Amino acid sequence: MSSTELHSKVQHIGKILNDGKRPLKERFRALFTLRNIGGFEAIKVINDCFCDSSALLKHELAYCLGQMQDPAALPFLYKVLSDKEEHPMVRHEAGEAIGAIGCESSLEILKKYANDPAPEISETCHLAIKRIEWLTTHPDIKYNKSVYSSVDPTPSAGSTDINELKNILLDDNKDLFERYTAMFALRDINTTESILALCEGLFVGSALFRHEVAFVLGQLQNEASVPHLIKALADNSQNEMVRHECAEALGSIATEECFNKLRVYQDDESRVVRESCDIALDMAEYEVSNEFQYANTVLTIQA
Repeated sequence: MSSTELHSKVQHIGKILNDGKRPLKERFRALFTLRNIGGFEAIKVINDCFCDSSALLKHELAYCLGQMQDPAALPFLYKVLSDKEEHPMVRHEAGEAIGAIGCESSLEILKKYANDPAPEISETCHLAIKRIEWLTTHPDIKYNKSVYSSVDPTPSAGSTDINELKNILLDDNKDLFERYTAMFALRDINTTESILALCEGLFVGSALFRHEVAFVLGQLQNEASVPHLIKALADNSQNEMVRHECAEALGSIATEECFNKLRVYQDDESRVVRESCDIALDMAEYEVSNEFQYANTVLTIQA
């Protein structure tokens, strides 16, 4: 593809992403397509959408910029993290994205916000600092994407002892970085026993911790987690970022029960939860369809 053709393609998809009149599911598909294309022009088009009113969409913008692992996105992410008027869920995701890119030059701003009054942000910056420091002290270890094609906030613990990992996971006295490494180790073991251990994490610890547990359960796509994800989604006392992640996890699992519960919460009081259920239902429809790649379908949409 020539540079002219690539420019035209990115601009076409960017118009869909930045069109607030489009259904959110179309804009999400546009975003994921831009993430897959990569490059500075795609980064710039994604950044242009941070003026949108949807915290869910902006959170996903930051997530995708982090997963692209391109340092060119860092100035945009620094700006989002520094914006105290922005939704904490969006600022948190910007901090996590900065950690995912993994540049030592980011440590200064991460340390600045490691004491932010919003715990979602301070904890995220703590993890991002530890991730970058871990990378610099383990130069011989190749640590990039997981087997689930995600750039995780921490490495996976080396242990395969489920009881030991579960005890670390659920111990509020342990450092959050260590608990996350146990979380990803339990994910990578991927047995019913390890999944049920993860499910217990939906109801302990901070909102940030619980939201990451839900994300991991979505990656695993195992029906054993469905009752626990539904319970957390239904709990109005849960932080909306946790409920949002539970909804999207249910969309990834995509059983009939998941479909039915997601429809119930399409009218939730929280906009983040409502929109998450809409996106989750779109994801669920994809999971049970014959579409090869979720993001590619945006190319059939006329700008």
